[in-house]
Amino acid sequence: MNTFPDLPRTGPRRRPRTAVKALVAVTAVAAVGVGGAWGAGLGPFAGESGPDPEAVAEARAFLADWAAGRLPDAAARTTGPDRAQEVLSSFTAGLDIEKPVLTAGKPVEDEESGGRAVTVPYTARMPVAGLGTWTYTAELPLRKRGGEWKVDWRLSLVHPRLSGTEKFRLEREEAEPVRADDRAGRTLSAAAHPSLGPVLDQLARSTPGGGPRGAVLLVDRVTGEVRRTEAAFGPKTPEDGRPVRTTLDARWQSAAEQALKKAGGKNAALVALRVDDGQILAVANAPADGFNRAVSGTYAPGSTWKIVTSSALLLKGAVAPDDVVDCPRYLTVGKRFQNVETSAHPGATFRKAFTESCNTAFIGLRGRLGDGELGEVAGRYFGVGQTWHVGVPSYDGSVPEPRDATEKAASMIGQGRVQANPLIMASVTATAVSGRFHQPVLVAGTEDTTRTEPLPPRVVGQLRTLLRATVTEGTARALAPLSGEVGGKTGTAEVSDEQENNGWMVAHRDGVAVACVVEEGVTGGGSAGPVLHALLSAAPSS
Repeated sequence: MNTFPDLPRTGPRRRPRTAVKALVAVTAVAAVGVGGAWGAGLGPFAGESGPDPEAVAEARAFLADWAAGRLPDAAARTTGPDRAQEVLSSFTAGLDIEKPVLTAGKPVEDEESGGRAVTVPYTARMPVAGLGTWTYTAELPLRKRGGEWKVDWRLSLVHPRLSGTEKFRLEREEAEPVRADDRAGRTLSAAAHPSLGPVLDQLARSTPGGGPRGAVLLVDRVTGEVRRTEAAFGPKTPEDGRPVRTTLDARWQSAAEQALKKAGGKNAALVALRVDDGQILAVANAPADGFNRAVSGTYAPGSTWKIVTSSALLLKGAVAPDDVVDCPRYLTVGKRFQNVETSAHPGATFRKAFTESCNTAFIGLRGRLGDGELGEVAGRYFGVGQTWHVGVPSYDGSVPEPRDATEKAASMIGQGRVQANPLIMASVTATAVSGRFHQPVLVAGTEDTTRTEPLPPRVVGQLRTLLRATVTEGTARALAPLSGEVGGKTGTAEVSDEQENNGWMVAHRDGVAVACVVEEGVTGGGSAGPVLHALLSAAPSS
């Protein structure tokens, strides 16, 4: 039994055919806040003659307390403090109002009251959590009794339509899971492809007609009959009901999900995309029901970033593949840097430094690049750090100019403040072997605002040779058994003293570029290598 007729009353759940709706009944309706101008003692009626300033001040104080959530204080300023607090407390939870805002209008004095009645109109803007903002106007009546101004309590001061016979109800409609097809029209679902769960959730919110919907309804207090819709939120459902056509390939997606099992239960993610146009064939995440780390994650890319660093060096002729470079076990630049397993390669060529992923060799070449040059190359040729419109929210990378020599040394090997994810590194790989950046896309027809330049053919040829050599004679040997011209690059990225390194690997084969990160995988070859070998072994030719 509901002892207080103005408090929320929860009715039985209904399960309509198109969606699940949660119904929450409330008495009061709107949340309000305080506009900064009148809260500071200024406003449209500051300094004017007319209504008693003390009445206006009391209205402002009431609204300020109400908006700030000081409901006992607000209620104490009314003629019915117990009832006022009861109602004001009920509407906030019932309508899920967050951080309300209220703007006062010009007060009006009741001429027949002999200066003992004033009305202050206000505009209420109530953000309903997860839906939108409901805006309406109402009035605060004030009366002077016993020499003291009070807000004359009545339900209609909360909202003009709130009364003893009618109340408000918030109705939420959960968005249906998006219907999505792959590039060939095959149905995609989280049931068939569990790892797509986070992607489909994002797609639902990014697609016209997707996302949460709801409404504030005026209903009869006794029967619950809806009298009118006060506010509606969320996009309209598409009339045609057609599924979203994605660039994904269900066969690649299945292969990707199976391949991630090779990560041994660790958090991991991978992306596969077409080299010639950036269309995404697979996005997989482990755990399957977690964060979409493949597209939105932020990781240090480790030595896979040496693809970009090498591009910057080769573009300006700062080094050639056969040049001898120094590759000692350690190199100190503010801090001590070392190679994986503290290996050293005396008399190594740049090609050898790339294929064996020699950190100290790349750091030793830092003086041949300007402080901001690595970031400029990443943006100009690889699109990293520009805004991508993938079709779902994405993190598009960051390569800030280093703040000191140590940070510059770290950025040469994909550490420091360099940030990427599997989507970015798959795209970097595709750009390196094709010579041209194509914005990755998950939904065809997305906007492309990126501006890049093609890599010179000379540099593309050198990068392809380096990537191939890393598979045949370097740290990406895990991919050597695969047929065809397979190129790759491993990466090991430090996280913290308390965590094991993240393992990375990128690769390309038959017009598809792939990238994988395994959190706390220790080494790229040992953790991400088996994942990509499994993927490329099982994936169909695209």
